[in-house]
Amino acid sequence: MIVTPLSGRPAAVRDALLSHGWEGDLARLTVGGLDGAAFHVTGIDAHVVETMVPLAARLGLELVTGEHWLILIGGRSRLGAFARPWLQPEAVQELATAIGMALPPEGEQIWRHARGTLGVGRAVIVGVINVTPDSFADGGKLLSVDAALRHADALLEGGATVLDVGGESTRPGASAVPADVECGRIVPVLEALARRHANVPLSVDTVHAMTATAAIAAGACIVNDVTAGRHDRSLLQVVVEHGAGVVLSHSRGPLGRLASYDAVDYGGDVTGSVVRELHDAMGAALAVGVPAAAIVLDPGFGFSKTPPQSLAVLNQLDAVVALGRPVLVGVSRKRFLGEATGRPVDDRDRATAAACALAFERGARLFRVHDAAAVRDALAVAEAVTGPAA
Repeated sequence: MIVTPLSGRPAAVRDALLSHGWEGDLARLTVGGLDGAAFHVTGIDAHVVETMVPLAARLGLELVTGEHWLILIGGRSRLGAFARPWLQPEAVQELATAIGMALPPEGEQIWRHARGTLGVGRAVIVGVINVTPDSFADGGKLLSVDAALRHADALLEGGATVLDVGGESTRPGASAVPADVECGRIVPVLEALARRHANVPLSVDTVHAMTATAAIAAGACIVNDVTAGRHDRSLLQVVVEHGAGVVLSHSRGPLGRLASYDAVDYGGDVTGSVVRELHDAMGAALAVGVPAAAIVLDPGFGFSKTPPQSLAVLNQLDAVVALGRPVLVGVSRKRFLGEATGRPVDDRDRATAAACALAFERGARLFRVHDAAAVRDALAVAEAVTGPAA
């Protein structure tokens, strides 16, 4: 049995139905008027489906079924009433348990890292510092420690509260960088940042356990891994040993091909696939001892996703939020924004701000950007609109 949270938006439920071979018009008519959280369940026996039909009606839940699958939709209180296996028929007790585990926790969340905790109830801007010669957005601009420090000052003045330092580019066609070269780029910058901004949480953008270890020794308290531990499984052990926070990003394929289109076949359900693969990545991290409170999830915009697929994930981002951990989005200056606007990479900050505001509305709370000031006001407006009334 696989339980995949959907966003509850009609488009997410429609896409799940299309993945089961439903006709487009029928899928659109079926999702009209649906409201609430939604869960796509596959790999179930026929007797589970049969038992759920009257039970869902009794609990006031919407149910769409097929052979060996169902979609369950409803408000949190009604789903919570179902998610009590001891009250349900034996045939659906496993499903009730799985839905209960998939329901996201209520209340403000925190992100635990090596130097304490970070509240993520409000928008958190993560400023990007690329000390690489070949990054797609700003390669070669921050190759000295002094230049990196000046950029960090500008990011913090613009509203960033976390700084993320990277020494290996993930742009399309980028060459792999040996860990010792990567360390030589980032360690002096992290040490200087730790001295100059002692109270600012520092993150290292790396897929290498060796680099993560050196970065933490230099002052980093968060590890941002674009492969979610796929490339170097020992990186997750470094996170455990040092009590670091970790960003698990969705991606497919080897280094150097992460941003390619080699693995963009998602069977017609890109968001559902991203959610399932992030769920598996989170499970792998938990299995080696990473605390749930240390985990942030990133859907990996642009990594093994075409521009239309990245837009679909953005639109259905609350399905990723439904996994129950804070969500970070890295949309800054990405090529899917260029496709949407026709703007070159150095003129995409307005599009970045718009995408961040849309992501906030869908539940993301961390925003990794190259220019903090460019998105600060957009996030402030989004927060004012969606936040509690005064």
